[in-house]
Amino acid sequence: MKKMKMPTAYTLLFLIIIVIAALTWIVPGGQYDTKVDKVSQQEIPVSGTYHQLSAAKQTPQGIWEVVNAPINGFFDAKDIALFVLVIGGFLGVVMKTGAIDAGITRVIRKLKGREQWLIPILMTLFAIGGTTYGMAEETIAFYPILIPVLIAAGYDALTAVSIIALGAGIGCLGSTVNPFATGIASGFAGVSIGDGMGLRLVILIVTLIVTIMFVMRYAKKVKDDPSKSLIANMKEENEQHFLTQKTEDLEFTGRRKAVLSVFGLTFVIMILGVVPWAAKFNITIFEDLVTALGKIPFIGKLLGGMIPLGDWWFGELTMLFLVSSIIIAFIYRMGEENFTSTFINGARDLLGVAIIIGISRGITVVMNAGGMTATVLHWGEGALSNMGSVLFTDLSFLFYMPLSFLVPSTSGLATLSMPIMAPLADFAHVGRDIVITAYQSASGVINLLTPTSAVIMGALAIARIPYSTYLKHVWKLVVMLSVIVMVILSVATIM
Repeated sequence: MKKMKMPTAYTLLFLIIIVIAALTWIVPGGQYDTKVDKVSQQEIPVSGTYHQLSAAKQTPQGIWEVVNAPINGFFDAKDIALFVLVIGGFLGVVMKTGAIDAGITRVIRKLKGREQWLIPILMTLFAIGGTTYGMAEETIAFYPILIPVLIAAGYDALTAVSIIALGAGIGCLGSTVNPFATGIASGFAGVSIGDGMGLRLVILIVTLIVTIMFVMRYAKKVKDDPSKSLIANMKEENEQHFLTQKTEDLEFTGRRKAVLSVFGLTFVIMILGVVPWAAKFNITIFEDLVTALGKIPFIGKLLGGMIPLGDWWFGELTMLFLVSSIIIAFIYRMGEENFTSTFINGARDLLGVAIIIGISRGITVVMNAGGMTATVLHWGEGALSNMGSVLFTDLSFLFYMPLSFLVPSTSGLATLSMPIMAPLADFAHVGRDIVITAYQSASGVINLLTPTSAVIMGALAIARIPYSTYLKHVWKLVVMLSVIVMVILSVATIM
């Protein structure tokens, strides 16, 4: 008898489209009066104005609409999908240079004999990768490098897995500008990626400190008494397996240093570009700079109609990562043909994410066309009428935890849920950025241990650690992090 397999995210999302289309024949279509939000310039529903459409205006969705939904969804989200593809190309070019691998190897070599300091340093570095660009699959390359180093220093393979998986995972949990979580969710919620960045930074710092202490405590216990290791029975076997392996020692050349500099600068510019300096903080330095440059004879026309930092969105961010890719290729002397193929291969790696975005958006297309979105919002508005804003925030976090297990793709989950959850936040008098933070925090917590994560399962396979052992190791941490995040979200909602 064949074991039942979970359908892929693509199939699951398309099945949801079919179910939603069927529901449009049952759930009556409705409509809200809308107004334009002054900050986001997005149309938002006005509480208390819902009215059910007449029978003549009901639009149940048929087979034609179902088949067309992913296509129309892709058209609706084309700016986000293109951004994801260009990000993939950018990361492909950066990884091709070996700059990130060489940088980590350099840190490991420098701290030889003081390996305990690898824990906070490397976890912070991986967290930076997670919070800026959603570092996940890229971490797989580091396990063969780090595991032998830590085993030789008297630790175990589980310590190495904790450093990498939990470090990058905490970065994703506290995503500040991660384009695959915060960026996509902000786009569908109609707010700037800079909204709520301070809150996300607090969550990142607090949870990272707690997790580093957790890993260092376990590592010290193993170092002092190897029998306390959760994989003590595999000690000799792991030493024989990992300590005979050779890992590539990449040289940290001047070019690789320059590549890392451009890599870091790109994300700094991205942050500066999306924070609404003028609109929210009345800081007009970037507007003034663009105006001054535009008045310079010839130079102003040569530069063209630049958009000041703080007013950037997906179009400008896509351009930023494309230009940075070209600069990195030039620095590394990659060559036109090599650069093009590397960029395309990197984009191809994230093609699945782009397609998921289109299919997920198709769900919203069907709901909107069938008038269901307004009706669901009306039901939500009724349920929220006596619910405080803090309770709504905490329930949003708890709601996203099982949903993150079912839809492990952060981009798919954002596009699936944010068009509904963001307007519900308006009715609960909660900022949309709070809901985005609740979504990405819950997703980050679950992805630290979910067996549906290819990254976690791949890491455990490399480290030869049973999943049940890893779960035993991290479940208390996950509960602790969940409580911490809920407390911070509650406080942020009140303030």
